[in-house]
Amino acid sequence: MVENRPYLTILSHLVVILGIIVTVMPIWITFVASTHPIDAIMDGTIPMWPGDKFIENYATVLGAGVADAGGIPVGTMLFNSLVMALAIAIGKIAISLIAAYAIVYFDFPFRMACFWLIFITLMLPVEVRILPTFAVVANLGLLNSYVGLSLPLIASATATFLFRQFFLTVPEELAEAARIDGAGPWKFFKDILLPLSRTNVAALFVILFIYGWNQYLWPLLVTTDESFYTVVMGIQRMTQAAESLPLWHLVMATTMLAMVPPVIVVVVMQKLFVKGLVETEK
Repeated sequence: MVENRPYLTILSHLVVILGIIVTVMPIWITFVASTHPIDAIMDGTIPMWPGDKFIENYATVLGAGVADAGGIPVGTMLFNSLVMALAIAIGKIAISLIAAYAIVYFDFPFRMACFWLIFITLMLPVEVRILPTFAVVANLGLLNSYVGLSLPLIASATATFLFRQFFLTVPEELAEAARIDGAGPWKFFKDILLPLSRTNVAALFVILFIYGWNQYLWPLLVTTDESFYTVVMGIQRMTQAAESLPLWHLVMATTMLAMVPPVIVVVVMQKLFVKGLVETEK
């Protein structure tokens, strides 16, 4: 068994290297394609090294935009996606924290019934709820607005369940000590529970931000004004050019730009994200 360890070590390293190659290679090809003119991509070969059109291609999508995506700059679509993702992530976390806090620490009639009603919504597919939700948003006049993009998606049974389970692990002595010290419900929540939930909040924020950033079906339904298009919608419209071939070099440039905000969020919050997944602070 001891003699085979070097071979296992080599094999594990090879598997890691292969995984990195499989993951990074499509991203590298996308980046390379975004730096070439359209002719270099449409001639049947895939360049493997960056070209000389980096500044020109990225300036085009960030400045003038692409006609097939509505003609608006990609910067505007990135801003719309950022607003939507932040609103969804922050809204889901805030509502879930308050709901879980009320369910665990307040004794009111039908408390568990309320929790199970929230939990049951996990069993409903999004497609089942999307048309009634669209009808409500349309009747409220929230189409083509940031509120309409984000508000229907901020409720989260999953986050409520996770925060409830975490609050149940907090020692009861903390709540009793807070009551003895004269701390009210809000002070106990703000000064004790929120700091304890820091890593859980960070982990959920990363997941929910990416979830909101990658939304496609809901923005497609509630936006008809091109100024509210998200970057995912823009990429889809670029690839579905009706009267001409897609401008793949600009599609790839937009795709690379669309990856930047989620990557920044993951890198900045990496340590808290990992702690929130593998640790429970008490």
